[in-house]
Amino acid sequence: MSLIGVFGIHTYKQALHYCKIIPKQSSTTSRSSLSNRSSSPNSFNISAINENEVKFKIASCHSALNETRAALVEMEGIPSKARTLQMSLLMAKLYRSSRHTRFAITCYKECLRHCPYVIEAIIALAELGVAAKDIISLFLQASNRSGRAPLDHTDSTRWVQRYVEAQCCIASNDYKGGLDLFAELLQRFPHNIHVLLEIAKVQAIIGKNDEALMNFEKVRSIDPYIVTYMDEYAMLLKTKGDFSKLNKLVHDLLSIDPTRPEVFVALSVLWEKKDERGALSYAEKSTRIDERHILGYIMKGTLLLSLKRPEAAVIAFRGAQELRADLRSYQGLVHSYLAFSKIKEALHAAREAMKAMPQSAKALKLVGDVHASNSGGREKAKKFYESALRLEPGYLGAALALAELHVIEGRNGDAVSLLERYLKDWADDSLHVKLAQVFAATNMLQEAMSHYQSALRINPQNEAAKKGLERLEKQMKGVDPDAPEEEEENEIEDADGDQEETDLL
Repeated sequence: MSLIGVFGIHTYKQALHYCKIIPKQSSTTSRSSLSNRSSSPNSFNISAINENEVKFKIASCHSALNETRAALVEMEGIPSKARTLQMSLLMAKLYRSSRHTRFAITCYKECLRHCPYVIEAIIALAELGVAAKDIISLFLQASNRSGRAPLDHTDSTRWVQRYVEAQCCIASNDYKGGLDLFAELLQRFPHNIHVLLEIAKVQAIIGKNDEALMNFEKVRSIDPYIVTYMDEYAMLLKTKGDFSKLNKLVHDLLSIDPTRPEVFVALSVLWEKKDERGALSYAEKSTRIDERHILGYIMKGTLLLSLKRPEAAVIAFRGAQELRADLRSYQGLVHSYLAFSKIKEALHAAREAMKAMPQSAKALKLVGDVHASNSGGREKAKKFYESALRLEPGYLGAALALAELHVIEGRNGDAVSLLERYLKDWADDSLHVKLAQVFAATNMLQEAMSHYQSALRINPQNEAAKKGLERLEKQMKGVDPDAPEEEEENEIEDADGDQEETDLL
C-alpha cells in the first residue's frame, strides 16, 4: 500500500512537471503542429490535463500514507474557487486530522453547499459542535441559490433535517433523542443499512446490548460484506460470550477488507482471551491505520488496564476522549485512575462525564463508583446510584452497584429484594452471579448454586460464575473461601466539587 502511494506521488509529480514545460515547448511549434498533427501514441492534448486535479491526486497519496502536512501543502495550492466537492472533503479531513478545527468546519460547510447529502460532512460538523440549525441553514442557502424548493418545505427531503438533528443529538450525548430521531428515519426508510448501523452503534454505547446485537445481525443479513461498525458488533459478541459467532465474524472481515481499522479491532477482541499482548498489537495497528478510530483507542486502553499498565491506559483513553466524549472513554479513565489510586483524578474524570452527559444514568453511576472506592464515600455513592436508577429505572449496572453497597454494609435482604426485581426483565449472567454471591454470603447455599448455574447457562464463559461455584463447594465443606482483607481508607476532600455534584444531582 505504501509503495503504491510513493510510486503514485512520483508519477503525479512527473505529470505536473510536464504540465509546466510542455506548453512552453509547444508554443514555439504551435503553427507547425496545426498543419502537421502527429499521430504518435505518445502525443496528447495538453489542455486536457488539469493541474489542480493532479495536485489533488498527489495530496490523496500523501493522505493515504498519513503524511497530513504534505497533503495539506498540495491542497492549499489549489485556488478555493477551483475546488471540487471531493477536494473540499479531503481538505476538511486533513484540517480536522491536524486539529485545525475552524478551517475543517469551513471546508465541511463548503461540502454541504456543493451537495446537502454528504453524510460524512454532516456527521463531522455535528461532532465538531456545529448546531443542527446552522447545518440545516446550509441546505436552505444551497436550495435558494439553485431555485429549488427549500428543503423544509419538501416532504421527500425532510429526512435530511431529521438526520442532522439525530447526529447532533448523538454528538452532544443526548442518546435518547438521537435514537428517537433515528427510529423515525427507520420508519421512512425500512431496512436502510446506514440508519440501522447508527442505531446499533448508539445502543452499544449506552449498553442496550441485546437490541444492538439484533440490529447488527439484521445489517449482516442484508449485506454480509459490511465492515462499518463491525468492531462494535465484535465487542458485543465477546460480552455475550458468543465466541463461535465472533470467530466467524473476524474470518469474514479478513476476507472482505483486511486493511480496515475495524478488522484489527475485531481481531484484538478475538485474541483478548488467548493472548493479551497480541491483542494489544492489533489494537495499536487499528489506530495506525486510522488515527481517528475511537474504538481502537478504547480497546487499547482496556487491554493496557488488563495488563496492569493503568498509566498507559490513561493515555489511550484520553486519545479516545479527545476525538469524542464517548462514555466508554470516561469509564476507562475512571477505572484506570482508580487502579493506581489517583482518586482525585478519577473523581474529576467522572464529574467531567456527568457534566458532558447530564441525562446519562451511566455518568451518575460513574461518580458513584469513585465514591464507593473508599468506605467514607459510601453514603454519597448510594445517592448517586439511586439517582441513576431514578433517571433510568431499568439500568442494571446501577442496580448491581447499589446491591453491592447493601452487601458491604450488611443489608443482604435489601440487596436480594432489589436484584430480584430485575430478574423478570433481564436474562443477564452478571445479575445471577450477584444474586448468587449475596445468597452465598447469607449461607443460602442452594439458592446461590442455582443462580451460578443460571449464569453459566446464559454465558458458559463467565469466569465469576465458575469461580463462584468453586468457592461454593468450599463453603459446603465448611471452609472459608475468602481471606479477610483490610480496606484501605482513601478519603476525598473536595468541598467545591461536592457542591457541584449536589447541583447536578
